Amino acid sequence: MPASNPSRRAWTQPALRLLPLLAAAVAGCVSAPPKRPQPPTAPAPSPVEIEKIPDPVPRAEPRSAKGNPPFYEVLGKRYFVLEDSAGYVERGIASWYGPGFHAALTSNGERYDMYAMTAAHKTLPLPCYVQVTNLKNGKSVVVRVNDRGPFKEGRIIDLSYTAAAKLDMLTDGTTFVEVRALTPEASPSDAPVAATSGIFVQAGAFSSEANAATLLERLRAHGVQNGFVRKDNVEGRTLYRVRVGPLPSVGEFDRIVSKLKSLGVTDARLASD
Repeated sequence: MPASNPSRRAWTQPALRLLPLLAAAVAGCVSAPPKRPQPPTAPAPSPVEIEKIPDPVPRAEPRSAKGNPPFYEVLGKRYFVLEDSAGYVERGIASWYGPGFHAALTSNGERYDMYAMTAAHKTLPLPCYVQVTNLKNGKSVVVRVNDRGPFKEGRIIDLSYTAAAKLDMLTDGTTFVEVRALTPEASPSDAPVAATSGIFVQAGAFSSEANAATLLERLRAHGVQNGFVRKDNVEGRTLYRVRVGPLPSVGEFDRIVSKLKSLGVTDARLASD
């Protein structure tokens, strides 16, 4: 039966697959994601013939607002998202995911379509395009990466049902592949890729501006000088977010989080926006 990996996030069953991961990654303390359903059996044939579903044509796309934190943690391991996919080539084990996640939200906020040519990857920027070659039979496909995973040790990419079918790996569930990034030349009509923003720590979020100001003054009194309060509107509510940054490195992020925890700020986390 096809092998499968644990669900990608604390980001519920299907829907918790990756939004929970991002939410958890943003929280800076990702809990173990719920287990993915047991290895899926091949679903009913697609409404259209699999071989007639075209591979996507690589094109320049803006970096997704969701799913691209500087880093995130799953099952106690930290993953660093790459600035770009240029030059990425890796060989390893590919798996696939299907019925249990069909129509669920992916890491970048799109709906997973098991009949589309897509994939999940732990560190490539979202979205991007890669060529996946089954090294057992020489078959190749192009997929658009729009999700995070797989998080089972030793696996490097999780393919959609259709991509796996084209590579003739549905029955085995896994296969040895080469993954090679495809980076198209940008043209004037292509949207520019957004640069990664700096790293910020969120120390707290309050409905009261006075409470936010009190926390900020407390941080400054203990030597945390690059803090500020950001006013945001979230679903009709005004929130005052106390943040520290931008920070020059992940090491400095860890130092600041440790410092805040020593001051009793136990929910300090990575800010995602």
